[in-house]
Amino acid sequence: MNATTPLADLRRDYKLASLDAADLAADPIEQFARWFEQAQRAQVPEPNAMTLATVTADLRPSARIVLLKGFDAQGMSFFTNYESRKGEELATRPHACLVFNWLELERQVRIEGRVEKVAAAESDSYFKIRPLASRYGALASPQSRVIADRQVLIDRENNLRSQYGEDPPRPAHWGGYRVIPEQFEFWQGRRSRLHDRFRYLLKDGTGTRAWQIDRLAP
Repeated sequence: MNATTPLADLRRDYKLASLDAADLAADPIEQFARWFEQAQRAQVPEPNAMTLATVTADLRPSARIVLLKGFDAQGMSFFTNYESRKGEELATRPHACLVFNWLELERQVRIEGRVEKVAAAESDSYFKIRPLASRYGALASPQSRVIADRQVLIDRENNLRSQYGEDPPRPAHWGGYRVIPEQFEFWQGRRSRLHDRFRYLLKDGTGTRAWQIDRLAP
């Protein structure tokens, strides 16, 4: 296809793999780990890139791409400016949806849950292992705020570098969030748009994190 292909004709038939109930791990974090490892082995570009969808105070959807920086039994973590638009939205409505789109594998993963800030010590630890330029970027950028031009950022960074040298501190307004999953959906593309979709739904009141698994129509 080329750039002149009509939008209505932009389509592909998915045929790389299938997904059946027998293929699934009992725990969705384990299933995610399997797929994430396969995405890395397949050299999917930035396999940890994910859409983060939040809700504004007036109930409007809001979304952007961020990078997953950790996952375990507690949930999925990412780091950002707490005073950014997404930070303000999460402060008001602490729920989010994450979407991973691995086109090379014809797969998607969707995760929904409540959101909380990670412990300050965890944010400190991650901040210290970031590249120095990224640490200064976090310090210099008043994320989501209007600025006059790019020179504002350059000047702020230069001033901060003069002040802190090779060891800038983590700013109090920057740190991590953890999405604590309540629902997962694993999507595998199939022929004729008859895709395989499985949902893990957290059961309440069991005392443990037990999951109900259902196949959904595509």
